[in-house]
Amino acid sequence: MTLFESTLENFGSNLWQYHVPVPDDIALSLIEGENRRVICTLDTTPGYHAALMKCKDYWFILVNQKLRNELGKQEGHKVKVGLEKDNSTYGHEMPEELQVLLDQDPEAFDYFDSLTKGKQRSLIYIVTRVKNSDSRLKKALAITSHLKLSKGQLDFKQLNEQIKYFNNL
Repeated sequence: MTLFESTLENFGSNLWQYHVPVPDDIALSLIEGENRRVICTLDTTPGYHAALMKCKDYWFILVNQKLRNELGKQEGHKVKVGLEKDNSTYGHEMPEELQVLLDQDPEAFDYFDSLTKGKQRSLIYIVTRVKNSDSRLKKALAITSHLKLSKGQLDFKQLNEQIKYFNNL
């Protein structure tokens, strides 16, 4: 793990806000081809999946509000950063509920596997953001059903309708 100190900064835009700058030499040492996924720790927080991003003339990692609140940090505060290469398959932890369904349904898995890494992470996030296992399973069922019905062509509006349907079962 590479350790360094950085400062919590804010872009002040609606798209990206709080972030920690990453020195170029550290960022470049963790990038492999197009893969910029890392595991990031800030001070004493558990590691989380993130992406090295570049804006203007420097690399950075986004820091969401929940994490800032846990850290008790504001703009301008120093933070100890730990970064290591994320070698996971999807650049995010795969929820067990979705993994089991994809393992049991080769057609859904093939459609899921054909998606871009970013779309795969988006679907994984839809499931992982829910804490209740029953709700996670319903979301995973909606996703696998949507992938098969749409033949792998994601339509998030239709997917949301599928999720509502499965939530009412």
